[in-house]
Amino acid sequence: MSVLEQNFPVVQKKLSVDLKCHLAYSYKIGLCDLSWGDCFVSVVVIATQIGTMGTILHARKDADISVHPTFSVSVIFGKRDEPMLVACARQLIEHISSSGTSQPLVLSLGLKDHSAETLKGIVSAVTENRLW
Repeated sequence: MSVLEQNFPVVQKKLSVDLKCHLAYSYKIGLCDLSWGDCFVSVVVIATQIGTMGTILHARKDADISVHPTFSVSVIFGKRDEPMLVACARQLIEHISSSGTSQPLVLSLGLKDHSAETLKGIVSAVTENRLW
């Protein structure tokens, strides 16, 4: 362990999951919860079949103005014409906020297969292994 790692003030919790949705496709999911002191920075989820970051999305719960919460999802980098990726981010931020935390989500999806089955598998893996 280097000196930088010993003194690095951001606390991290990490998990890596290998999933196989289809016989032809397998993917890895990395979950990382970052906190700085007593402040949680964000939940970072990386799911990749291609070994790269792919499309990066940011999702957050908007300020509670009404009884029903609203959520914002935006594509930071990558494919902007894939509504299934946005839907995946929205489902994840809804699960995160329903657990009582207000952490935003940074989601990276480097996928060959954008099917509903694959994205449901990602949502299931993340919600079952919640680190936030």
